[in-house]
Amino acid sequence: MTATMENADGTRSTQAPQEQASQPQAPEVQQQAPEAPARPGGRAPGRQPEQGAGTGAGGSGRSDPGRSDSGPSGSRTDGPRRPDGGTQAPEAAKTARRSTGQQGSDSAKPARKDTGQQGPGSAKSARKGTEQPAPDPKAAPKQATEKKATEKKAAPAEAGPPEGTPSRLARTRRGALAVVTRTPFTCGAVAAVLLVALATGTLWSAAEDHSWYPQVAYGTPSLTSGRLWTFVTGAFFASDPWQYALIVVGLVLLVGWTEWHLGTARAALVCCAGQLAATLGAAAALLALRQTGWDWAVGLSHDLDTGFSAGALAAGAAASAALRAPWRSRLRAALLAFAVIWLLYSGTLSDVEHFLAVLLGLAVGRQLAGERAAGTGPPSRREWRLGAVTGLVVVAVVQIVVWLAPGYGPLGDTHGLSDSHLGLVVNLVVIAVLVNGLRRGSRLAWRWTVGLAVLNVLAGLLAAVVLILQVSTDADVEVTGLPVLLPSAVIWTMELALLIGARDAFRAPSRRHRRRAAAKAGLDREQATALLKRYGGSNLSWMTTWRDNSYLSAADGRAYVAYRTHARVAVALGDPVGRPEDRTEALAEFAGMCDASGVVPCLFSASEATAVAAGAMGWQHVQVAEDTVIPLEGLEFRGKSWQDVRTALNRAKKEGMEYRLGALADESPRVVAQVRAISEEWVSDMGLPEMGFTLGGVEEALDPDVLVGLAIDPEGRVHGVTSWMPVYGEGGRPAGWTLDVMRRRKQGAFRPVVEFLIASTCLAVREEGASFLSLSGAPLARGATTADSTLERFLDQLGAALEPYYGFRSLHSFKAKFKPVHEPMHLVYRDEADLPRIGVALTRAYMPQAGLRDFGKLLVPSGGH
Repeated sequence: MTATMENADGTRSTQAPQEQASQPQAPEVQQQAPEAPARPGGRAPGRQPEQGAGTGAGGSGRSDPGRSDSGPSGSRTDGPRRPDGGTQAPEAAKTARRSTGQQGSDSAKPARKDTGQQGPGSAKSARKGTEQPAPDPKAAPKQATEKKATEKKAAPAEAGPPEGTPSRLARTRRGALAVVTRTPFTCGAVAAVLLVALATGTLWSAAEDHSWYPQVAYGTPSLTSGRLWTFVTGAFFASDPWQYALIVVGLVLLVGWTEWHLGTARAALVCCAGQLAATLGAAAALLALRQTGWDWAVGLSHDLDTGFSAGALAAGAAASAALRAPWRSRLRAALLAFAVIWLLYSGTLSDVEHFLAVLLGLAVGRQLAGERAAGTGPPSRREWRLGAVTGLVVVAVVQIVVWLAPGYGPLGDTHGLSDSHLGLVVNLVVIAVLVNGLRRGSRLAWRWTVGLAVLNVLAGLLAAVVLILQVSTDADVEVTGLPVLLPSAVIWTMELALLIGARDAFRAPSRRHRRRAAAKAGLDREQATALLKRYGGSNLSWMTTWRDNSYLSAADGRAYVAYRTHARVAVALGDPVGRPEDRTEALAEFAGMCDASGVVPCLFSASEATAVAAGAMGWQHVQVAEDTVIPLEGLEFRGKSWQDVRTALNRAKKEGMEYRLGALADESPRVVAQVRAISEEWVSDMGLPEMGFTLGGVEEALDPDVLVGLAIDPEGRVHGVTSWMPVYGEGGRPAGWTLDVMRRRKQGAFRPVVEFLIASTCLAVREEGASFLSLSGAPLARGATTADSTLERFLDQLGAALEPYYGFRSLHSFKAKFKPVHEPMHLVYRDEADLPRIGVALTRAYMPQAGLRDFGKLLVPSGGH
């Protein structure tokens, strides 16, 4: 990737120079494109075996290009150059700049300084190219008054939106209409509930305080009394006013989401049927259970209830079938945990209804979803681990519920049975440690959890035996804590069964074992480089040979994946390297290795082809950058759009600037020392620590396989440096080159040095057989495409926060003057739950030395940057 763009005066630019059109009358527009510069002391890059091969997507470079120094903004005060080496007259140069619309804020001031300050009449004549008489001084006040009046009248029109653009209110109305059209059942249900609440006054007073409450509420009394209509009317009421908020939220989130994904008819069917089945089923079940004399059932059989919550839960449980893994299992586990915990430890009539509604929704979900139902298969190691983690989370929630909201459950009263504050904290800390270990697949955490589960199951069995003896023998034995102990034992029994059944999912090696395994695999940098040169790779693949990378040998040694591990996330760099037919297999092996090791996998700056291949595995991807590729075949710096580049080449030739392309290691110590000084000067003014990972530096540029372009003046001073990484195609020769380091001297530098270096490299490597040049991608920068998803909008905001320090977007705009082809670069990941940890890992990979103070600067950028 690339780094900050710097202006010639040493300040950091947040706007890349705009592409400037050339002046048709300017003599240098008619010049031919310069010949390829000589490469004294340079080493010829290999010729490509096949024209046009190897244009991969991806790459990243370090840059410091500076502001555009060519054309009007980059010209010295002596005006544009003529082919004969002279200059245009200052007034002619000023007129040319104005006539082509190229006079920016940076160039306007020097132009006025060179040509002299003229009055308004002469400026107008210069724009029109005609002679105008000098203005009458007496008419100046009148003209100024008329101008202000005209501007005042025009101001409202200029401040408003463009003609035809809808207002914010219109866009809001359109969005609301779209939501209502897409979810008419949900909107109708919410409206009906609120209208009934307003009409009956239950929005501000409790419904159960009214005398008509038994005529609208459902329950066992309504069933036995024949008031069957209450199982319909009760859905539109709430027992207490505050419960209306919960009903509306449940309808919007669960029913609305179901209707959005499954359609209106199916959402209405499952919601209404689930509501009726759950409420009628609960009333009938309690009617049957109270015949046994069970105190809990007898008590509930006299209760009444209202609300639409059972239907909403049934809809949400049914719609979970349309989710992809692992979100499907996560939502189902959450719904089941909620229903079971509240049934066992709260035990109200609504808890019974909710439990039945969730079971019903899960049972009919797949049939209701139809073709929208996500595919199912055997659980992966990751899903087994998620199940074990869910069991421990349920145990923790149970302890919190008993402490915060004790009730009278099926097994008795839970009041006074919670642990002390200190005991609760200790239990939650232990559970948190075990959850973290099980999530990673730790064998040690699995053993400790199994031991804890066995103890709780034995305690529950002992309590059950004592309870049976007490009932059967009428023995005077009292066991305290049964309402909590027995349900907890049931939960721990389920957890123990899951842990034993999924024991193979908890064999993730420790960090020390992973290092030993990596060393034993035997793939090192030299072998990875040999595979890359043999089979080729993407524009980014040379970075896989950098230090600090680990390697996964895949496809029987015919491919590899380079990655770095941070925060237990394996961040693969770019695409897998190897034969094209082996790269998908390498990707699958990388995913399997991460799954077995308990680390989160992801691929950063992957090409479109790799993103598609990962999508077939069920992974997701989001664009994080755009590679900028210059096709070299037929490249000629002609036309108005290339004026900046031609001006840079012509000025360099005029001022005796030498372009040198070769290995930096072959240069003299004096030149290398200057390159290091330029780099250190750039880093010292960064404002944040120097970034790494995909951003190389001088050490990477010293690689003998890397070409380095230098701009050196007649006195031997280095004005700018670029480094170019080889992009190998099949056959062992570079098919193109990718930009990495791009920096310029801050003081006294040849201003258009960056344009000069890039253009000279284009001509030089084309002569050696390269078919393209990649200017690499700027992180968190892309073209004019809109951010559709929430994640893309977040990445855009992050790019805006980093812009004052690293100038990624300005750099992306700067590269547009070379007419590149844009190729997307993606972050590929399993699912959205991994993104927070991936964000931490990428931050550590790019800025391993950054501290809290540095991250604070991102939130409050300093004015100096």
